[in-house]
Amino acid sequence: MQQAMQPAAVLADLKAGNERFVRGQSTPQNWLSQAASTARDGQYPKAIVLSCLDSRVPPEVVFDQAIGDIFVGRVAGNFENVDLLGSMEFGTKLAGSRLIVVLGHNACGAVKGAIADAKLGNLTATLDNIKPAVAAAHTAMPGAGKDDPAFVQRVAEENVRITVADIQKRSPTIQELVAKGELMVVGAWYDLATGKVHWLDS
Repeated sequence: MQQAMQPAAVLADLKAGNERFVRGQSTPQNWLSQAASTARDGQYPKAIVLSCLDSRVPPEVVFDQAIGDIFVGRVAGNFENVDLLGSMEFGTKLAGSRLIVVLGHNACGAVKGAIADAKLGNLTATLDNIKPAVAAAHTAMPGAGKDDPAFVQRVAEENVRITVADIQKRSPTIQELVAKGELMVVGAWYDLATGKVHWLDS
């Protein structure tokens, strides 16, 4: 089934899953049965979701997916680094996933930290990855800061768009799959209050 699905069909499947979640009509899941079958038969995830560490954004739940349906990579600020890129190359080229979703969210603490130039141990370097999005948003909204919800949202969306572009730019493997039509890389953001996923440029 995974190999037969085209990237656009996988995207449509995730969109439909989120619509079910928002309506409160998520698919009943037999988690133990799924765990047993995937342990026995292997995994064939149709998509990879790169999301924020935020505990309120569980990709399998918000896209109404079962065990084994999607790969999930999580890091505060949902940016890519070499480790996540390597994981995506495994998930696509070797394991057959057809779609990569970069999923940000509103009111993101990592985004606010990057805007405020927060300093704290290793978190300082983590937040530096979001700084290009802060700079891009300041071009459109000069003088705005972390206390402006519209600016925080603008930075979050810019961060998703930059990450979508950088994944393809930094990985020739992913770039080749996209060029062949075997893979799509798309961006979205999740509304914490409503559960709705909003898709960017797709």
